[in-house]
Amino acid sequence: MTTLELYAFDHPHSTPPRELADLLGGKGAGLAEMTSVLGLPVPPGFTIALPVCRAYREGGWPDGLDAAVEEHCAALESRIGRRLGDPADPLLVAVRSGAPRSMPGMLDTVLDLGLNDATVEGLAAVSGDPAFAWDSYRRFLTMYATTVLGVDADVLGHAPAPVGAEALRARVGEIRDVLARLGVTVPQDPRAQLRGAVEAVFRSWDSPRAQTYRAREGIDGDVGTAVNVQAMVFGNLDDASGTGVVFTRDPSTGANRPYGDFLPRAQGEDVVAGTARTLTLDDMASHLPGAHADLVGHLARLERHYRDMCDVEFTVERGTLWILQTRVGKRGAVAAVRLAAQMVDDPAIALTPAEAAARVSDDERERARAEVVAAARQGAIAGAVATGLGASPGRVSGAAVLDADAAADSEGDVVLVRPETSPEDVHGMSVSVGILTSTGGLVSHAAVVARGWGIPAVVGAADLVVGAAEVTTADGAVVFRAGELITIDGTTGEVWLGGATDGGASDLTDDEIVARDLPELLRLRRS
Repeated sequence: MTTLELYAFDHPHSTPPRELADLLGGKGAGLAEMTSVLGLPVPPGFTIALPVCRAYREGGWPDGLDAAVEEHCAALESRIGRRLGDPADPLLVAVRSGAPRSMPGMLDTVLDLGLNDATVEGLAAVSGDPAFAWDSYRRFLTMYATTVLGVDADVLGHAPAPVGAEALRARVGEIRDVLARLGVTVPQDPRAQLRGAVEAVFRSWDSPRAQTYRAREGIDGDVGTAVNVQAMVFGNLDDASGTGVVFTRDPSTGANRPYGDFLPRAQGEDVVAGTARTLTLDDMASHLPGAHADLVGHLARLERHYRDMCDVEFTVERGTLWILQTRVGKRGAVAAVRLAAQMVDDPAIALTPAEAAARVSDDERERARAEVVAAARQGAIAGAVATGLGASPGRVSGAAVLDADAAADSEGDVVLVRPETSPEDVHGMSVSVGILTSTGGLVSHAAVVARGWGIPAVVGAADLVVGAAEVTTADGAVVFRAGELITIDGTTGEVWLGGATDGGASDLTDDEIVARDLPELLRLRRS
């Protein structure tokens, strides 16, 4: 039946998987391509294809889907050698969305699925680390409650994870007590957990945040999303474990070097959520040199294969590198121009001039031209009140707004200022001229969405504490209040009070500036 199309990642498709995003979704197509064509180290799993989501949206949970999922779970269990729900050595899975076009953070994810009161003890025993097991259970209960059961994250609290197995066990008990008071329960049966998670991913396609993002991006609301069920690998297992997101080249400038974030003893959501202070890839090279060398090799292979800059999610478990996702990466306008021109000259990619020109839209060309001209004409500003990471280039000024609803309700230019952004902020992000966060790294939600939309952004301005009505320093001194005019520079990462000043820093004409600072633009000629 068309509505029950499920495929293992290594399914022998008659068409190259990379061309099947309309069936498998972008993530599923990438997983299948890396598994069956490139032979990269990808944890096994299966994809519930887009027609199943469309059937669900039309008539609810399709007949026969439970049996089809069970068949694929059994095959996965046989391949891994562990079973969902086994109290001695449980298989855990990740359940992730996969729209045909990238919608970063807009659709739902559930990790560590398969944990319950029995399997957490088995995970503790087989891993040799009870703290790891109880931390994973804490993560799962929190994510399942908020994603599948609709519990407000604020109700569960945002306190840092405690240290030690007994403290983590106690936190799990606290979470379960809160859920009991709310009258909701996370199922103990992993099959019931899985059905709930798959259904939550389907529902998230029609969430307000997803609809807002699709409207901005011009994505058809009827196509739906695939669901990928994948064996878990654990970046939070020990000191030789970690996770990260990396672009094969710099998506802001187009520079030919890997660009991204790494976080030891963490899971992928910790990196993209923007709540943690991430490390650089150079830090990863020092901490896990073998895994870093493997990563660099895989990045080169992926870029040659896709003939484009790729966005890659990875996890290291006990020193072993796993690739969890790849897709063609979102980029800023200047980077789009530079990448297209560079890849004509790169013999491993060898774009034709016509292919390069076709990759950069007229709108991107105009934005790239405007960015380099503005950068050349902007003078230096003294007295920055904070400096973070330049995540999306450009200098803008606007009234500071400290929540997404205020941004959406504002009429003038505003800069959205948050501790970090989440998918629930997308309606405010879409109307802001700039974004400033006090936490997060170069591949956090704020950075990726801002870069894709061409909105200047500074992330990880760690000296700032964002409150409900004002932004302060760590010792409580007010830096600026909601409504005050601020300026941010998404190239340098600087933040100033007041409006931007015209630098008049160049005596060149606009065309001369472009010829000097972005000569690649002149090379892009449509055939």
